[in-house]
Amino acid sequence: MKKLVVLSGAGMSQESGLRTFRDMGGLWEEYDVSEVATPEAWERNPELVNRFYNERRRQLQDCEPNQGHRLLAELEHDFDVHIITQNVDDLHERAGSSKVLHLHGELKKVRSSVDPNLILELDGWELKLGQKCPKGSLLRPHIVWFGEAVPAMDQAIDIASQADLFLVIGTSLNVYPAAGLVHYTPSACPLYVVDPERPPISMKGVTFIEEKAGAGMVKLKKLLVGQ
Repeated sequence: MKKLVVLSGAGMSQESGLRTFRDMGGLWEEYDVSEVATPEAWERNPELVNRFYNERRRQLQDCEPNQGHRLLAELEHDFDVHIITQNVDDLHERAGSSKVLHLHGELKKVRSSVDPNLILELDGWELKLGQKCPKGSLLRPHIVWFGEAVPAMDQAIDIASQADLFLVIGTSLNVYPAAGLVHYTPSACPLYVVDPERPPISMKGVTFIEEKAGAGMVKLKKLLVGQ
């Protein structure tokens, strides 16, 4: 069974009603998103940052996987599908995808502010400010903030380097290091890009499907499996 590796971005979840930073115009309640997505912001104003992620979790409760998520999960009948996602929601998993690697963390998890390997499932949508882990350290969102290293990047590179087919969906390929994954694919690996706007890819042999995630996945599935 051929290995289909997928890099998904914010546009993948947009159709499920999740607002992206682009949708917000770079602002949230008149704060620049950098004010809620950096380690410095957490140090400076943890109450604001915590409220931002609590609201994102509460919003996620009302969202469901869209057609794009579901069709990616269905492709597991025909391919060994590995999803590398820049998204912090759990919509891929809820749609039925079994192999999902989160590059930028997971919204429904929290972690120790001292030990980044101590990761816990959050019960409900709210992380109370000052809440501590069993070892006594403060809990913070399990999110890779701007300026932080991406711990899963080596694993993502390893997966990309073994791809028989590579799909980019719902991402402008402007966020690094994730955007660089396309350059780790084998030279003969076909590359498919699903996005309403063509990302800046100069590689040869790229098949562009200029649609949103749901409609684009309908076309891609027909292209790959004929149905």
